[in-house]
Amino acid sequence: MVSVTVSPAGRPLALAKGLPIIVQIPNKTVESATIGDVKAEVSRKFPKLYPARQKLSLKDDKRALVDEKTLRDAGVVDGEEVLLKDLGAQISWRTVFIIEYIGPLVIHPLIYYLPKLIYGGSVQHSMVSQYTYAMVMLHFAKRELETLFVHRFSNGTMPFFNIFKNSGHYWFFSGICLAYSVYSPAYSSSSPFIRNTFREDPTFLMACFAIWVFAEISNFSAHMTLRNLRPAGTRKRSIPYGYGFSLVSYPNYFFELLGWTVIAVMTGSYAAYVFLLIAGYTQTVWAIKKHRNYKKEFGKEYPKDRKVIFPFIL
Repeated sequence: MVSVTVSPAGRPLALAKGLPIIVQIPNKTVESATIGDVKAEVSRKFPKLYPARQKLSLKDDKRALVDEKTLRDAGVVDGEEVLLKDLGAQISWRTVFIIEYIGPLVIHPLIYYLPKLIYGGSVQHSMVSQYTYAMVMLHFAKRELETLFVHRFSNGTMPFFNIFKNSGHYWFFSGICLAYSVYSPAYSSSSPFIRNTFREDPTFLMACFAIWVFAEISNFSAHMTLRNLRPAGTRKRSIPYGYGFSLVSYPNYFFELLGWTVIAVMTGSYAAYVFLLIAGYTQTVWAIKKHRNYKKEFGKEYPKDRKVIFPFIL
């Protein structure tokens, strides 16, 4: 049997009154007991403090201890004290993604098919509006399917209230704003913005669609590469190689931004450009942080000439 003292990290926890406590894990040693076992015992004592809400750390290190690590590998010896922090209500990343992407899938059809309700009159949709509708719907349907059947998440949950921030990004900017813009009378087949311009040229629209399809397929390929690196139910990380990864660490982000760039150029919509800028900034920040983590974790093994997100640039 192995014992660990669990104390609050900072002020007393409302859901864990009675800390510190001594957690005992029977029939295991520091070589076989895991951080997850400690969390399970804490949850047994305080049922509302389920494992996903818990962050355990060493007294002299604020970094979270990984559930899958044994106590020995985590640097915890028999009888040692670890600190417990309540992360608050949690929700699974998979659920968050499903909710994020369902917004545009509902919003775009409502605005596209109910122009009298939205604009006060009927709208004869131009070809560019029709292409945009198809591309947006296919993109988010793909994202939903990837969430259900492809993605394997390194972190199981996130704070519950983050769902409103994350969903707002997609529901408002790529949902309401984009749809309201490109299905409006300003984009109708008789609009001066469309008539006798390249936006009603079938060759231009087909070229845009072809580049968009290339970006979407390439993005899916990158997601499959990342999936195949991580066995189900693990947080294993390996260096990705293959299509796209020879140039950048996050080709999935690059190809997604390429797809949205096509939509922005094709429509000329301010809403499309605003969403592109927001998504580009957000994903670039994520990519830079994750790229640094790759280099820190794998050191000299990580390809030194590999850029972060934009080939040959960053």
